[in-house]
Amino acid sequence: MNKQREIIELKVDGMDCNNCAMSIQRFLERKGLTDVLVNFQTKEVRFREDNEAIDLATVRAGINRLGFTVLEEDAHDHAGHDHAHEHEGKARRRLLFCAVLTAPLLLAHLLMTFGLEIGLMHNGWVQLALAGPVYAVGGLYFGKSAFAGLRERMLNMDVLIFIGATAAFVYSIVGLVWQDPDYYFFETAATIITLVLIGNWLEARAVERTTTAIGALSDLQEENAQRVTKSGTVVSIPVEDVAIGNRLRVNTGDKVPLDGEILEGAVTVNEAMLTGESMPVEKSVGERVLGGSIITSGQATFAVTAGYKDGTLAKIIDLVKSAQADKPDLQRLADKVSAVFVPVVLVIALLTFLIGWGGGFFTATKALMNAIAVLLISCPCAMGLATPTAVMVGVGRLARLGVLVRGGSTVERFAGIERMVFDKTGTLTTGDLRVGDFTVAEGANEAEVRRIIYDMEQFSSHPIAASITAFLKTTSLAPAAGPLTVSETPGLGLNATDNVGNHYYLGAARKLPAGVNVPANADVILLKNDEFLASLSLADDLRKGARTLVQSLDEAGIETTLLTGDRRAKADAAAKELGIKSVYAEQLPSQKLERIAALSAEKPTAMVGDGINDAAALSRADIGISLGGGSAAALDAAQIVLLRDDLSLLTEGRKVAALTLRTIKESLFWAFSYNIVAIPLAAMGFLNPMWAALFMAFSDVVVIGNAIRLKSRKA
Repeated sequence: MNKQREIIELKVDGMDCNNCAMSIQRFLERKGLTDVLVNFQTKEVRFREDNEAIDLATVRAGINRLGFTVLEEDAHDHAGHDHAHEHEGKARRRLLFCAVLTAPLLLAHLLMTFGLEIGLMHNGWVQLALAGPVYAVGGLYFGKSAFAGLRERMLNMDVLIFIGATAAFVYSIVGLVWQDPDYYFFETAATIITLVLIGNWLEARAVERTTTAIGALSDLQEENAQRVTKSGTVVSIPVEDVAIGNRLRVNTGDKVPLDGEILEGAVTVNEAMLTGESMPVEKSVGERVLGGSIITSGQATFAVTAGYKDGTLAKIIDLVKSAQADKPDLQRLADKVSAVFVPVVLVIALLTFLIGWGGGFFTATKALMNAIAVLLISCPCAMGLATPTAVMVGVGRLARLGVLVRGGSTVERFAGIERMVFDKTGTLTTGDLRVGDFTVAEGANEAEVRRIIYDMEQFSSHPIAASITAFLKTTSLAPAAGPLTVSETPGLGLNATDNVGNHYYLGAARKLPAGVNVPANADVILLKNDEFLASLSLADDLRKGARTLVQSLDEAGIETTLLTGDRRAKADAAAKELGIKSVYAEQLPSQKLERIAALSAEKPTAMVGDGINDAAALSRADIGISLGGGSAAALDAAQIVLLRDDLSLLTEGRKVAALTLRTIKESLFWAFSYNIVAIPLAAMGFLNPMWAALFMAFSDVVVIGNAIRLKSRKA
């Protein structure tokens, strides 16, 4: 069996825009690597290792050849938002430098069109002194990316900008050598660069604003922990040095450094940034605390259950980063169009010059200006920005709600769901099961039976096991008779053997041995050597908001289905109360998997479960949605995780996903329509290069503004 290759993560400096990310992504994909994700906002490059295709050293060398720098991994990963802030600062300084030098050139040109002459600005050497530094900065910025792409036989968007600015600048140099002012287009070269830099700065600002979700989560990571030593002394140590099982102390006002289970004390915890729960939560001995939550009152000592890189907060940050870098199918289509768009535009620009000049329609100067305008107006930055900006804002908004998604493609699929399948226990119901009737076989010792059930349930993490254990703790139990060897079969129950060879089965009343009769209301039975020993009936309440959720899905035209391992009578009763018409009851995990496969084949289907015993079905559905309360199992099992067991998050999350998809479609429509209209206008001479650059920057503003509007746009 082939071993699954691991995901490699690299930090890469020098990525300033989506164009940079595309250059690296195309390079890696052309080398045969899979699962490639490049996020210029957080400087991250991820791919699945494949030494048969290309080794890591060659990957590093290739990325460096593209003009970027592979960095060593930082111990603390706060880079995402910090890098976005640094990138915005660089873009602003670059723009200010160029704008100050371009302003006199542009002002003189505009005044000249109104008949006002500034004598000094007619001097070609003065124009060169102002435009030269602008071209040097822009040439270094755009040319570096353009030539790096060409070395890898890739035409990127910066090629268009660099060729357009260079053509205008070189043409002006020729005019200066000939001392012919009719050839001076220094102001055009400088203005082109400055206007494009305006677009880049706006993009950088958008990035900074869209990475706030990662920045806010990263700020929750505590750097130090107060460890309680064996002698009882409290010492401060870096969180990386804390081991699982270490005891940590937290007091009022502290951030919980790592996930753990409370051993002593009681606290009130604010988990709003992690789960979206606005109200503080009371925690006492035996309950779980999440790293990154804030102690609003109280004091506690807890045992660490997960290391720095494996805790809930680290997994949430990783999920948000991956989601913001992942691309929906719409973006993959736009990327394919962009890949062929640049060479097509170069051909159109060349034909614009040759036909305009060779056909006698324009002078050589005018034909060249038209060709430059085509290059600039066509720069497909807006197409490249349309989806990443919307996905970043949408994923960030979902994260603030308490809804984690695994990728931009998941957002797209979530918006297109036509059927939602629900597990019952722990999903549509609270999972806080109450034990009703407890029946013991005639002649059996009830205290001993309870002890057997109690000891066996210690080996299960199922919600039913937790409820039964809690009930048995309130009753009298016989002393443990001896060790049990226990194994669990998901969906069926527990099998155990004691030290004298007796075999016990504890679980659902399915496929009973011949001659074994159990009470009609039995939900859980205990058999000893295939003979009835005891049974329990269970009841739980519908989760708050379940009925409202089903109703809202019906109104949206989304079909609802109940898929449960529970008995038919209970499943039908719950479905009737909720308004669910389609019910599949008494399903084993393998049957759930088959049923989900069949339902998904009919129409786009989401499966909603508790993330513990529905992992296979969650994975098989078009989208697996887990109500896991931030548990490790939930974070690993599904494409969407609701960090609170609150079904209203599902309704709100689906609306935000649909709104994100609508925003992407609007932005892509604008980007494509803009190019379809603008290219012919530029080719026919209705747009000079400066206006072309301005409109190109404006198209970026429209796309970015539409994405940022998603932050507060009503679903």
